[in-house]
Amino acid sequence: MPDLGVSLRAAREAAGVSLSAMAARTHYSKPLLGLLETGKRAIKPEHVTAYAHALNVSVGTPYGSPDDPLRVAHEWLVTDVPAEVHPAAGRRVGATLAGKLERRVIELRHLDDVIGGRDLFPLVREELISAQTVVRAASYTERTGRRLLTVVGELAQLAGWVASDAGHYTEAQRVYLSGVSAARDAGDHALAGQLLSSLSYQVANVGNPADAALLARSAVKGTQGTTTPVVRALLLERVAWAAARARDRDGTQRALDTVDDAYEQRSAGVEEPEWVYWLDRKEIDVMAGRCLIELGDPLTAEPLLSGAIAAYTPEHAREVALHQTWLAESYARAGVLDAALDTIARARRTARDVSSTRLDLRVRAVESLCLVR
Repeated sequence: MPDLGVSLRAAREAAGVSLSAMAARTHYSKPLLGLLETGKRAIKPEHVTAYAHALNVSVGTPYGSPDDPLRVAHEWLVTDVPAEVHPAAGRRVGATLAGKLERRVIELRHLDDVIGGRDLFPLVREELISAQTVVRAASYTERTGRRLLTVVGELAQLAGWVASDAGHYTEAQRVYLSGVSAARDAGDHALAGQLLSSLSYQVANVGNPADAALLARSAVKGTQGTTTPVVRALLLERVAWAAARARDRDGTQRALDTVDDAYEQRSAGVEEPEWVYWLDRKEIDVMAGRCLIELGDPLTAEPLLSGAIAAYTPEHAREVALHQTWLAESYARAGVLDAALDTIARARRTARDVSSTRLDLRVRAVESLCLVR
């Protein structure tokens, strides 16, 4: 990535280290380092780590701002932080409160199935602030502390998701990254991966797909050996989507294949985290269909989308309408304009009472596509 290469060079030059000296310190060749710094060779986490060690700086320094998603992802990957919870002064709380907060997160998460982000975000944000205050101001045992930090991480994921749905992209990124910190402190690698992959999904939609792909792959790498089959499938879906948005056909197909492989490994004997309850075969088909549209294969996408839409119940209006926009796009790109116009009209009717900026933007974008065609 060119910007990261520039940052590596800036960090080296700020330390007064020549390229030849850096080659000696890192044991990488001078030509390779030159390619990395000019963005002509893909930069991997181990390259950034080598620079940080050679220059005696934090591994996050080459990434720049502490709020940069790529910096957070890299530090999460390479830093072995013990999950310690330090009791703070204040009212002592126990397992009863932790249990109530855990149940509240589940309630809010399921509300997201039927309420748009613009309506739900203020409520989730207040819940997140409240949970963060408990973690910061109360005292508790280490076990309870881990549970509270996990609640904060899960609320941060949900808050980021609904903020993004409401069009608050900067706020969503900030919340996602704060959740990564809480999940790390709780020792929940799968949740940290979910937060980063959720952010990668937003970046793929409204930012640089190359950044999204790096974040998504970091989430998969950082959770190796700690995830259940359905969680693995979810993280790999985000890799597939970022690859599709980057028009990487081979990378998309490989990721979609691994999604299917991971999902088929699920079993009744493996307990999945509650936050992955929604990922099922129809959702996987929808993502595959969307990827195919991005890669220019709308005819193959159509039956995947149609079958999934038919399986939804009416109360899931936002998801139905969103998937209808993709179905309409598949028709439009295949040149079946009557079906495209009919489907996007149905999507608009379905979306009528849904308070979702993400959905509004999709409907308008596909309507414009249909009119142009």
